Amino acid sequence: MAEVAALLAFATPYRRALAAGALLMLCESGAALAVPWLGGRLAAAFLQDGRANLPALLWAMLGLFAAQALLKFASTHCLGGVAEQIVADLKIRLYDHLQALPLAFFNQRRQGEALALLTHDTSIVSGYISGTALAIVPLLFTAAGALLLMFRADPFLALLAALLVPLFYLLIKILGRRIRPLSRQLQEAHAEAIAVAQENLGLLPAIKSFTQEPWESLRYRRQVECVVRLSAEERRAYAALEPLTQFIAAAAIVLVLWLAHGELGGGALTVPGLVGFLLYGQLLARPVAGLADVYGQTQQMRGSLARLLEILAEPPEPPRHVGRTLPKVRGNIEFRNVSFAYPGRPPALRGVDLRVAASETVALTGPNGAGKSTLAHLLMRLVEPDQGSVLIDGVDITTVSLPSLRGQIGVVAQHVLLFNATVRENIAYGRPESTQGQIEAAAKGARAHDFIVRLPQGYDTLIGERGVRLSGGQQQRLALARALLKDPPILILDEATAMFDPAGERDFIAECHELLRARTVILITHRPASLALADRVLRLEHGRLWSAA
Repeated sequence: MAEVAALLAFATPYRRALAAGALLMLCESGAALAVPWLGGRLAAAFLQDGRANLPALLWAMLGLFAAQALLKFASTHCLGGVAEQIVADLKIRLYDHLQALPLAFFNQRRQGEALALLTHDTSIVSGYISGTALAIVPLLFTAAGALLLMFRADPFLALLAALLVPLFYLLIKILGRRIRPLSRQLQEAHAEAIAVAQENLGLLPAIKSFTQEPWESLRYRRQVECVVRLSAEERRAYAALEPLTQFIAAAAIVLVLWLAHGELGGGALTVPGLVGFLLYGQLLARPVAGLADVYGQTQQMRGSLARLLEILAEPPEPPRHVGRTLPKVRGNIEFRNVSFAYPGRPPALRGVDLRVAASETVALTGPNGAGKSTLAHLLMRLVEPDQGSVLIDGVDITTVSLPSLRGQIGVVAQHVLLFNATVRENIAYGRPESTQGQIEAAAKGARAHDFIVRLPQGYDTLIGERGVRLSGGQQQRLALARALLKDPPILILDEATAMFDPAGERDFIAECHELLRARTVILITHRPASLALADRVLRLEHGRLWSAA
């Protein structure tokens, strides 16, 4: 029932268009049911003395075929547009939900899984709603109509045809058992192939430097071959349904012809009646075979829908409007008895107590993995503490809205996150309404203006994906300019000088005293030279905080 409710929820915004498409499909089925009846009248006209009616009957048959074609075109056109809208809505809804999930969710999964959901599973579910599910009613209508009219022609032969329907159902069940697990395996293989390609393209410099192109090509090829193999298995399962159902239908028609031979001789069934009966029998085979295809596609859809619902059931971060607005802060920060552990790992923090006064610069040192960046993530509520609380100006940050909290904290990370956009767009990312003067002022504060104006198009220069057209130091200066343009009262510098050369670091430190004076700064660093910026130096080790003095 949960699956049906989910499908109805996805379809409800387009109920009118879906209903129109279903009505067109029903009309097409009605036209199809009229063809055997008209075929019987044509047979009578050819075999008996109804030649005078032949032209009118032929024109009627042509008109019926034209009506079928027009109805088919109209339904395909209507439902094709609906399918595109549903898949677009599903993709947007899924993307928005993924974007709202906490970082911990992505730390435990490969990005390829999410990309496969956005590209593969959304298309399957939307196609099912706008096509397969709607086709069920017209198929049932066609089957019921064909059987009813066959009973009118000859009840005994119609009953025999009806008794063959369970054979179709048994065949569907046998072949359908394999389709759903195949669908899950195929989705997982798709996700793995996407993940491998995405990871390798991101690590291309490392792959080239270690000359591992042949191995990575082989690894990707094997994954793609796995997708091809599973797709072939799924295709074989689908391909077997139609010819087998057609064969059973053909065998049934042969049996009917054999039985009808005696009835024709006895006069119980006329030749025109037999023609109409056989045409209805052939028409009955189409919806039965169609229902077999519906069963297979339903199993495939259930696998995709289960994966979508599993992700959509993941609890997101609190919505933007939840919590009171944190007013403009002075910058007093306090960690009270904070403990935190990542899933499956030893505690990163054990009862940490830390107070940072407004406008104070505190440096955090310690070995890699000691939890320094975790403190910064806790301050921004990218993760939540297992124990204890974090306060800014005496306000527990769990009681305020995320935008009002994160909007007052600037971050410059060691692994700089830049977009494939212009220098101007990257600096102004947090404040897109900024003027050119404000952007340049932030760039000058980060000592980035001089190298920017030497770029081919200055501030309009495209920097490539993740800023690959810039050096590491230039990337970090852009990240610092972006943080400064935000003008936050609290600034986190997480190894912000890691990519600087010694001279650049000295210049940066010399100029940053004035730049950081009015802000509360948490400086995470391993570099001794950067410690000159700090009012106080603390060491984090084994989950506990110690004074480095």
